Amino acid sequence: MAASKICTALVSCATALTLVHIIPDLLSVKTRELYLKNKAAELDREMGAMRTQEEIGRHVRMLTHEIRSTLDRHTILNKTLFELGRTLDLEECTLWMPTRTGLELQLSHSFRHGQNIHTIPVTVPIHHPSIKHVFSSDRALEISSDSPVVTIRPQRGRYMQGNAAAVRVPLLHLANLHTDEWPEPSTRSYVLMVLTTPYDSARRWHEHELELVNVVADQVAVALSHATVLEESVRAHRLLMEQNVELTIARQKAETEIHACNDSLVVMNHEMQMPMHAIIALSSLLQETELTLEHRCMVRTILRSSDTLNTLINDVLELSRLEDGSLQLEMQTFSLPELFGEILKLFKPIASVKKLSFSINLSSDLPGYAVGDSKRLMQITLNLVANAMKFTSKGSIHVMVCLERPEYLVDLITHEFNPVYDDRHFYTRVQVRDSGKGINPQNIPKLFSKFVHTDSTTTRSHELTGLGLAISRRFVKLMGGHVWIESEGLGKGSTVIFIVKLGFPDQGNYLEHSVAPPIQFSQGHMDFIG
Repeated sequence: MAASKICTALVSCATALTLVHIIPDLLSVKTRELYLKNKAAELDREMGAMRTQEEIGRHVRMLTHEIRSTLDRHTILNKTLFELGRTLDLEECTLWMPTRTGLELQLSHSFRHGQNIHTIPVTVPIHHPSIKHVFSSDRALEISSDSPVVTIRPQRGRYMQGNAAAVRVPLLHLANLHTDEWPEPSTRSYVLMVLTTPYDSARRWHEHELELVNVVADQVAVALSHATVLEESVRAHRLLMEQNVELTIARQKAETEIHACNDSLVVMNHEMQMPMHAIIALSSLLQETELTLEHRCMVRTILRSSDTLNTLINDVLELSRLEDGSLQLEMQTFSLPELFGEILKLFKPIASVKKLSFSINLSSDLPGYAVGDSKRLMQITLNLVANAMKFTSKGSIHVMVCLERPEYLVDLITHEFNPVYDDRHFYTRVQVRDSGKGINPQNIPKLFSKFVHTDSTTTRSHELTGLGLAISRRFVKLMGGHVWIESEGLGKGSTVIFIVKLGFPDQGNYLEHSVAPPIQFSQGHMDFIG
């Protein structure tokens, strides 16, 4: 018995000694097991977060695709509410728009169980604390069920409310565009989107759901911006098309009226010139008869007035043809010296009577022949010289004609005059300088208008410029040129300068295409300068 007890005691001691070494190993294994369990739980959480993020990404891509599939604002909003309600299994999704005054929000869109509900006009004050709280945050927030934007629904005779979240949707581009439906830019910065969970569940909003709402709200803001830009572009295009149609109709009507007016002017011109020529012819014949001094003055007045009226009639006809675009240049080869020689012959008698010195100088580099409308070139020069004769009572009138160099035209380039040089064309400068009454520099821009009164003296004696300058300017522009007036002031004379584009003639037909001999025309004779 004693031996048995001793053996048992020895076994117990041996076991105890063995456990001293085994217990730490057992504790270590237990610790590792607990660590692995914690790691597994952490991995499960991370996997859950990854699955949540993946789910959010999938829903965002799906919602973005649906939202971006249209550029109609109302369709975008309807699709957003429908897809959010379907994806998050929501009871109701509503959208609140600012009113025109910007002081209230009005219920504009409502989806319940995925169905579009006809909204009754409901407004809530925009300065309500719950609304201000949402508008002050750039994240989706849970809001109290007591908020006025959480729709109250009757159910079994009592009102039930679900848990709601709200997010602001910035209207990114609308602040710079005018839209009739939404309020002024200062108050239409945000739209309020309210999402409500089913009323018969205790479901709360999770963080990943709120994150999904945030991302969708940003996508909706961008889509609304693009849609509004498109709407404005379409509206502007439609308005432009309507204006173009109106302008086309107005232009056609104006052209018809102008053509009818010009036809009437042609008939009137023909009918008026016949008796006018008779008056001029008879007045000229009367001057050759024996008349008293008083009668001769009367006949001279009749003749001068008839000439003026005849010129005016022709000018009105020319101007009407210029304005309706029916007048075309008659291009032909002509001699520049001969053209200005004719001008000298025409004005020599007038200059002699007025005791004025009148001269025309052609530079040595001017081509002898040119291609252009000689009739219009002569008419421009005649108008300018006649105008100089009219406003010069003593002194001289000098006409200088030269070849214009490209470097001198740089300072004259404008949106109306942009000279282009090539081997077949050249620019000619004609300058008409007189020592007459001069022009007030402030009046120079007005002189190319029709029938302008000029203040020629300090006593304000007015004289009409007529149509000559207006017609000359039109002819110069038609010939690809530019015209302007220079004057230092009243009593200091004036200079009218114009530049026209002419062509070189065919060298095979006109040897005179080479430089013509320098010529100077003076009053009563011609001198060739060798």
